Amino acid sequence: MKIALVADAFPPLRSSAAVQLRDLSLEFVKQGHEIVVIIPSSDIKTVFSYEKLSGIDILRIKAPRTKDVGFFRRTLAEFFLPFILLFGLRVSKHSSVRWSGVVWYSPSIFLGLVVSVLKKSSACRSYLILRDVFPEWAADMGLMGRGLPYQFFKAIANYQYSVADVIGVQTPGNRGYFDKWRQQQGRKLEVLQNWLDKPALARCPIRVNETFLAGRKVFVYAGNMGIAQGMEILLDLAEQLRSRIDVGFLFVGRGSDAARLKGSAKDRKLDNVLFYDEIHPDEIPDLYAQCSAGIVALDPRHKSHNIPGKFLTYMQSGLPVLANINAGNDLVQMIREEQVGHVCDSNRVEDLVQRANQLLDQIESDAQMPSRCQSLFEREFAVEKTVRQIVAALSA
Repeated sequence: MKIALVADAFPPLRSSAAVQLRDLSLEFVKQGHEIVVIIPSSDIKTVFSYEKLSGIDILRIKAPRTKDVGFFRRTLAEFFLPFILLFGLRVSKHSSVRWSGVVWYSPSIFLGLVVSVLKKSSACRSYLILRDVFPEWAADMGLMGRGLPYQFFKAIANYQYSVADVIGVQTPGNRGYFDKWRQQQGRKLEVLQNWLDKPALARCPIRVNETFLAGRKVFVYAGNMGIAQGMEILLDLAEQLRSRIDVGFLFVGRGSDAARLKGSAKDRKLDNVLFYDEIHPDEIPDLYAQCSAGIVALDPRHKSHNIPGKFLTYMQSGLPVLANINAGNDLVQMIREEQVGHVCDSNRVEDLVQRANQLLDQIESDAQMPSRCQSLFEREFAVEKTVRQIVAALSA
C-alpha cells in the first residue's frame, strides 16, 4: 500500500507521540508498504523540505510552532495548520499522488480537513489513531467549561471523526463515547493499543550510582510533566517515604509543570528526589536498567481511559509499575490482572504509600515480575501487530 501518515509530532521531537510515529512508520516499511509522513515544522526555511529515514519519505511543511507555546497562540496556529499543510502539499511533488490509504494521529484534532482532501482525491479509506478524547478530558478536569470554547473544539473534533472510516481508540472503555458515531453505515470502531518498537540501546548520561540516590531502590518517572498527569501527589509520596533511606525518586522529562514540581521539591527539602531534563528515547532502556520501578500518573479528574506511552516503555524494559490514576480507567484492571505492579485509584497519599511499600516488597520476593511485564508488552503493544491491524482496516 502507499500510505500517507499525517501528524504533528515526529523526530527530532522526543515526545512519546513522535517516537511512536517513527516506530510505526519504520514498521510499515518493514512490512513492504510505502509511507510518506506529512508533518508541520517551524524550523525549516523553505515552504517544504524532503528527507529520507530508513525507507520513510518525510515531507516537512513550514508552519507556525504549536508545541511549548501559550494556549491562545497554539489554538490559532492549529486552526490554520490544515490550510498551511494543504498549501505545502499542493506545491510539493506529492500533490498528485493517489494514496491507498490515509492514516492520521490525534492529538491534534485539527488535521481532519487535510485527511478529507487526501481521501477524496484518492478515493481511499482513512484511519484515525485517536489517543485522547479532547475536549472532553479538558472539561472533565475543569480546565475549561462547556461554553463557547468547548463547543468550538468539540465541533472540530466531531468533524475529524466524520472524516474517519475507522477509528482506533486506546482502550475498550473509550468505545462508549462513539456509540452514535458508529451507527452510520461503513464506519468501524476498534481498539488499537499503543505500540513501540525495540529502541536502540544508547548509553544514558544519567548515572544513578553517581548521584545521592546511589544504592537506593529508585522509582523513575520518564515523560511529560503537565496538568493532565496530576503529579503533586508523587512529591507527597516522596515526602512520606523520606524515612526510608533505601528508596529514591527520579523524575526525567519536561512539561508545563516540570519547573513548578522541581521548585516544590526544593521548598520541601526532599533529599530523596532528583530531577533531570528529558533524554533521547534511545537512552531510556539504559536509564530503566538503573531503576527498580516505573511511575504512571494521571490526574484523578480524568473520566476517559488512557494508557500512557511511558507504561509501554516500562513494560518493554521489564520494569513493574506504581500507578496513581483515575478510578475506572482500563489500565487499573490491566495492571492488576497481569500482576505487573500496584495501582492507587483513590488519589489518597496514604493509599499510594501503602501501594508503594507493597510493590517494593513484591519486587524483592517475586522474581517473575519483569518477565510478566515483558510478556504483556510483546502480547499487546508490539508494533508489528499494530501495522497489521491498520492495514487490514484500510484494505477492508
